[in-house]
Amino acid sequence: MKRILISFALALGLSAPTVMAENACTGETPCTIGDRSYHVLPPDDWDGHSPLPVLMHFHGWGRTGLHVTRNGRVAGATRRRGVLLVAPNGLRNSWSFWDDGNTRDVQFARAVLEDVAKHYPIQDGAVFVGGYSFGSAMAWRFACEAGNDVDALLGISGTLFGESHCRQAPREVRHVHGTADTVMDFPFGPGGDTTYPVALWRDEYRCTTGTRVPDWQQVDFLTFQRTEWQSCQTGKVTLDIHPGGHFIPHGWVARQLDELLNRPFSYP
Repeated sequence: MKRILISFALALGLSAPTVMAENACTGETPCTIGDRSYHVLPPDDWDGHSPLPVLMHFHGWGRTGLHVTRNGRVAGATRRRGVLLVAPNGLRNSWSFWDDGNTRDVQFARAVLEDVAKHYPIQDGAVFVGGYSFGSAMAWRFACEAGNDVDALLGISGTLFGESHCRQAPREVRHVHGTADTVMDFPFGPGGDTTYPVALWRDEYRCTTGTRVPDWQQVDFLTFQRTEWQSCQTGKVTLDIHPGGHFIPHGWVARQLDELLNRPFSYP
């Protein structure tokens, strides 16, 4: 199957993307699609021609895509790693993700990716979708409904219910959650199982037992416990947990991008 953004570009009859004019629709200035909009932030020092990895990141409740482009833990990571950051704006600063089915926001997000493909050259094999809090649950919903051509889901402090059914799935899932989170509560499983946040994807991929790997830190005051499921029939699942609450952890997005893009680990 063609990659999602390349397919969109071909469907539109585009022989090559046309890069947006400087300041026409980047950073502070939203790009419009009908009555909705999104923000896009190219990486630092981009030459204007080389294909770009993409991270489409859904904002948390009450926020906007502009907040994402100003967030050092998200935008700071993409800017330094050659990644194009795409940040859709939710209606009334929120997202529709609770119910199974192709929600209006899934269709909107697909339209955002289609629009991005008109204007930027996208690197094959490097389409990532993520989000924080409500935005993480929205990223999960998008991956469930339109994720077959997504290379990785990067969820932060927000999941779908374990009984949800996914019609599609990304190539791998990476999720982080604080065990003390009481906003989008950490979803402990039976008997206090701390691997339950990714049970939906373990079931979808038909994974066997996970493997604990060494704890890691990107900053010295926050330690992550990591479990990986690599012996799955399809896909791969990685879960990082920490003892904190509801926030975007320092260095987590940066670390995931470094690993996905085979870059040396660095921070920020």
